[in-house]
Order: sequence, then C-alpha cells, then structure tokens
Amino acid sequence: MGLRVAVVGATGAVGTEFLNLLAERDFPLAELRLLASARSAGKTIEFKGEKLKVEELTHDSFRGIDLVLSSPGAKVSREFMPSAVKAGAVVVDNTSCFRMQPDVPLVVPEVNPEDIFIHKGIIANPNCSTIIMVVPLWPLHKRFRIKRIVAATYQAASGAGATAMRELLEETRAFLEGRPYTRTVIPHPYAFNLFPHNSAMTESGYCEEELKMINETRKIFHDDAIRIHATCVRVPVLRAHSEALNVEFAEDPSVEEVYEILRAAEGVEVLEDRAANRWPMPIDASGKDPVFVGRVRKDRSQPNTIDLWVVGDQIRKGAALNAIQIAERLFEIRK
Repeated sequence: MGLRVAVVGATGAVGTEFLNLLAERDFPLAELRLLASARSAGKTIEFKGEKLKVEELTHDSFRGIDLVLSSPGAKVSREFMPSAVKAGAVVVDNTSCFRMQPDVPLVVPEVNPEDIFIHKGIIANPNCSTIIMVVPLWPLHKRFRIKRIVAATYQAASGAGATAMRELLEETRAFLEGRPYTRTVIPHPYAFNLFPHNSAMTESGYCEEELKMINETRKIFHDDAIRIHATCVRVPVLRAHSEALNVEFAEDPSVEEVYEILRAAEGVEVLEDRAANRWPMPIDASGKDPVFVGRVRKDRSQPNTIDLWVVGDQIRKGAALNAIQIAERLFEIRK
C-alpha cells in the first residue's frame, strides 16, 4: 500500500530532485501532492508520464498526507511545517529551520538511523556540506575516533538553488561574449571567480555555512568533544560540492586501513587513479548517489592525521536523496 506524499517547494532544485528520486526509486505512492508558493501555483509538472498541477501551499494543504518532503526555505518551513505535523504527517525538512532544535532528530541514515524513530513529527535533513563530510568520516570515527576536523569546502552553485545555477550559466556566457550581466542571487562576480561562502557572516568571524558544519556534525555524531574548523568557499561549478578534509584521530591509522574501511563503507565510493593523478571531481559526482573519496594521505606535519578529498552531489545525497532515504527507513521501505 502506498503513502500519501506532499512535496513542498516542488518547483525548486531540491523539489525537482525529490520527484526524480521518487520515480527512480519506485517509492510507493498512493498520492503525490505538489506544493509551492502562489507564484508557482497552477504550473504543471510531469511525473511518471502524468501531468500534476502545483498547488499553493497553505496551512490546509496537508489533510490526509502521511509524509512531507520539505525544501521551501527556513522561513516557510517555520510557518507551515507545524501545520503538517498537526494534520498527522511526518515531515522530513531540508531547511535549516529545525536542525539544531534539541527535540528534532538530525539524521544521515548511514550514520545515525536510530535517531529517525525518536521524532515528534519532524526529522531534519542536515546541511549539504555536512552530509557530504560525515558519510565517509563516520566509519573512520567508529574505528579510530576523530579528535579534530579541519574542512575546506569548494561549493557549487547548486547550493544556492536553481536560479543560482541558471545565473552561473548565463553570466559565463555573457563574460565570454563581453556583455554585462546583472546577478540576482549570487552577490559577487561568479563566472571564472570564487569567494568565501556568501551565507551570513557572524560576529565570531565564521559564516553560517561554516557553523552549520561544526554544530551539525557534533549533533549527528552525538559527540560534542570533536573539534571542528571549517572554511567554506563558493566556486564556479554548476553542481556537486568538493571538500578537503584534514582529520586527526585518537589512534594512528595507516593509509591502507583508511582505504579498506572506505571501500566497505555504506554510501561511499573510492574513485582515483594515482598513476594518472586522477581524483574525484564534481563531474564524477553530479547525478550520482555515492559520496566519492580519493587522495587519502598522511599529514606529515602532525601525528595521527589523515587527509581526504571528498566530492558529493549537493542536490542529490546532500539534500533530496538523504531525505528520501530517511523516509524509506521510517516507513520500512526496503531498497
């Protein structure tokens, strides 16, 4: 028997990926309700050969719904998701709204699936950069215990949504043709440029994206003792984030041990050709489910420390796929 599912933010980049994955994974559906802002209401979206009309999101949109897959932005989630819970639905929310609330589980199924079942109506999907980092680090943490993580991210336009992706394409074309271009999403010249992440800067000197990686990782791992430092950078890549991770452990792992663990890890794929100096790239990860890892090496500057290069599709595993995997575990849908 299928589930009655509502997708909130159905016309956005993550919403579109929700629909792609629901079809690809043959998710059992009794009903699929597409919800978005009044601006998008009335549009039609094709799903498995059927044209579905997008409805305006209201507080009454969730009657009869079992599961809400939500990615409309934190402000909208804050206003409307309590209404979904009140109507009897379980919400898997992809925004930053609920992630750090103590009574809301923050879940990556490869890491802490047991937390799914302590929900009170809302399960939070972590930030994309956090998900891509913790999937390969969790099996290493279980074996060697992580003491400190230093992360540098190289984040694609996809993290800022479908409009940012379109703007990167348009601005690149305009740059090559010598035409001016006016951006509406990205605050700085983006084509052939990069800059520290454009999320809000805090008084601490960390931007919000960096703080998300720090705080969310500790919550997911249930370990506040891990020291974490992050520097997040926006790069002119269309889709898929990359991360350089420097990880200090309580024990001294060998490179061979790390590779052995990563090759056996759920949701991880080792991709590299050392002889050709070839490592995971965004073009490898785009549209793919695994988090790709390569270039594992010892940090010669301090003991018990390993470097990893990690790449994952921000829209897929970093957002929509993780949420659907949560739902599959919650409703015991076998894959």
